[in-house]
Amino acid sequence: MFILALNGSPNSDGNTVFMLNKALEGAGELGAATRLNHVADFVETPLKLFCDACTNPCAGVCYQGTPLGELFDLIKTADGIILGSPVYFGTVASPMKLLWDKSRALRKEKALVDVVGAALSVGASRFGGQETTVRALQDIMLVHGMTVVGDGTFDYDAGHQGASAQRPAAGDPEAAKRSRILGRRVAEVARATAALRERKKGQG
Repeated sequence: MFILALNGSPNSDGNTVFMLNKALEGAGELGAATRLNHVADFVETPLKLFCDACTNPCAGVCYQGTPLGELFDLIKTADGIILGSPVYFGTVASPMKLLWDKSRALRKEKALVDVVGAALSVGASRFGGQETTVRALQDIMLVHGMTVVGDGTFDYDAGHQGASAQRPAAGDPEAAKRSRILGRRVAEVARATAALRERKKGQG
């Protein structure tokens, strides 16, 4: 079982990464192999960053042979994906948006159908757009046919949409706790739904 965390922040060692690492710790407690990738490292290419739907259906020509193409190949191997983003004007930061805007080919392939997904966010204020950012990330995953979960498990409580923090995340112990529960939830649902993804592989 492989759980991938994607950091949508331009910063590779900040609040979002802190929370994603806590989530991966939770997934690891259930035996999952985990990995954290910084999206900004993959969308900074010589190619134009935005998607203009140059082919329909998407052929992925804009990222073939680039680091972004390598990241998409990795994404397709995941049993669960945890998306994390700081709040930028009430929604996701641009590296994360750029990544998914260019993911139309994955959607055409149904590459992420039945992959388990979850989201977390960090804002500068207590009520700084964390929930709208989490919902935006969840909408992206739902459009890919992913199985979206929140931060609730039978062993804890029903949870909410996902984990959220007020900056600095390291000073928000409840956020760290909810992030860890979120990671456990992704891992346990990924384990329970493995047969769905195996079915997909058999049809590929």
